[in-house]
Amino acid sequence: MTKLIHQNLNVDALFLGPKSENAVFFREMMDYAVSEHMHWRSGFHPGDAALITSMERYEHNYRETLYRTEGILNQLSAKLKNTSIPFFSPRYLGHINSDTLMVSNLAYVMAMMYNPNNCAYEASPTTTELELESGLDLCRMFGYDPQKAWGHITSGGTVANYEGLWVARNLKTLPFAISQHPETKDLVSHKSHQQLMNMPTAEILDLISELQERGIFEEIRDITCRGTGVNPEILGKLLVPQSKHYSWMKAADIFGIGQENIVPLPVNKNYQTDVASMREITFDLIEKDESILAMIAVVGTTEVGAIDQIDEVIALRQECEERYGKSFYIHVDAAYAGYACTMLLNEEGKFIEYNKLADYHHSMEIMPENISWPKPEIYQSFKALKEVDSITIDPHKVGFIQYAAGAICMKDKRILDLISSRAAYVFQENGTFEAKGAETNTENNNRKTLGSFIMEGSKSGATAAALWATHRLLPLNVSGYGKVIAAGIVTAQRLLNKLADMPPIEVGKHRFEAHIMSSPDFHMINFTFKEVGNDSLLNHNVLNKRFYELCSYSTGRAYTNDFLTSSTILDYKEYGDTPWYYAEKCGFSRSEWEKVRCVYVLRAAIMTYCLRNKEHFEEYWQQLQAIFVKKLNQLVDEEDKKYV
Repeated sequence: MTKLIHQNLNVDALFLGPKSENAVFFREMMDYAVSEHMHWRSGFHPGDAALITSMERYEHNYRETLYRTEGILNQLSAKLKNTSIPFFSPRYLGHINSDTLMVSNLAYVMAMMYNPNNCAYEASPTTTELELESGLDLCRMFGYDPQKAWGHITSGGTVANYEGLWVARNLKTLPFAISQHPETKDLVSHKSHQQLMNMPTAEILDLISELQERGIFEEIRDITCRGTGVNPEILGKLLVPQSKHYSWMKAADIFGIGQENIVPLPVNKNYQTDVASMREITFDLIEKDESILAMIAVVGTTEVGAIDQIDEVIALRQECEERYGKSFYIHVDAAYAGYACTMLLNEEGKFIEYNKLADYHHSMEIMPENISWPKPEIYQSFKALKEVDSITIDPHKVGFIQYAAGAICMKDKRILDLISSRAAYVFQENGTFEAKGAETNTENNNRKTLGSFIMEGSKSGATAAALWATHRLLPLNVSGYGKVIAAGIVTAQRLLNKLADMPPIEVGKHRFEAHIMSSPDFHMINFTFKEVGNDSLLNHNVLNKRFYELCSYSTGRAYTNDFLTSSTILDYKEYGDTPWYYAEKCGFSRSEWEKVRCVYVLRAAIMTYCLRNKEHFEEYWQQLQAIFVKKLNQLVDEEDKKYV
């Protein structure tokens, strides 16, 4: 029965809609959320007298205060409507934003009024459990064992990446702390200095269990880097792809690793980490007796949507362990594309065999016959995620949850003991830690006080309620989230095809061709307009930058603009010569690339669910072509006026 319900989910019924098509239902449920909270308040010890009388509510200053409140909210509404970005509309094809799910918005409002703080269990007994349950939902999606794994919600992918590096750093220094303590050095006395610097994650976690059995874990933990400070010689290098999110540079600063200890991994022409270069760099470090703190891989780069070959990263670590006896931590930044894993899972949460996947998608009518996703190597990447140590994922991206909602999943929850902290007034109440002279019961002991294990302190429990409710309505498989995500993938592929086949746009004596980057791993489209006959890469960049300015918030009239997109710069400093492949595809010479060494591109994450219907898409494409013509006409007019 459950399976049938999920298969019958209607995607259009999940969102408020571009024209507020589901306004009646949304208003009813919003009224329900508010009314339930008011009933909750009035029902708390109903015998208590009202503290604000009817007479007081009609007093002049009382009414005046309410009127002022109304006026301020009217001002706020005007500001929001005037300058906010209409992510809900298919006219917006820009950053990794889209409409948000109704159930998420409603659940957030419902919980928000109770103001739960998920830092401490006593301040959020309901939403803390919802957060941990939602974290395990994500762990299961990635293939982690829910009995061993752990996950929770963060403010975003940046903090999730920080937490991944946090545990990797503390883990790295534990073997040395053990070797320095007289009561525990026997555990690692058989290992050399180099072996201590390169132990596998699982082996170090087993040592944690042994230390806890001996009752000496906390004493040892105090002489790891969390107590004595960072020693870069022990931590070693952090290997990060050139396609990295900027948070990794900040993380190296915050955690005392030092940005000079970041080793960039080159990307190939598809902006994936180049496997051959990754292997060469890794083996070179090992042969120089350099330690590797962690290797970062990306599932969905924010600039071009590239997905690294995670199975190759896992194979490389295994080879390093077998050939050299050296290992390292692996963290995957799947903030953007992590939820796409649902496209590959059946209703039991198992991976659908790749050779049956296209037929599965077609039979469910979430993909048309002429479109399939993903490529074989991308499928293998998702399937390998269960082998990595931790994963970042952002529900506020392709999870269609409102901000702020990042998350991190950890394969083995024992690692949390390396970062846990205590504040007696916050953490002792719930039984997670034994209070002096008090017995702890099993039920309480299974509860985790989040503030003790995470970077953040006070944090909204409303986000946890939103994510939990959404996961209950949209299961993390092809019949749930898969349907919503597929809509964006289908639209992206259709748009890629249209842009590739679009004839030149003629504006007076000028002709402009659209150029697209190679087929993306996910649904990020990068494209540019090139004037036929223009051989200047610098002029090309200026043209596309100005096009972006006409199609963005920078016009000062985002709400009335007829098309909104985003942009990025692919340059030599970040990517080496990789952007040259696209510049060459557009027809620019190598000498032009050497002079400019960057390409300004228009960037569109195609997340909209509204255009999965082919007829709707064709109508939309006709409008979009007309908009392209209009914008290019405007650019030509501006240029001509310079010389009048």
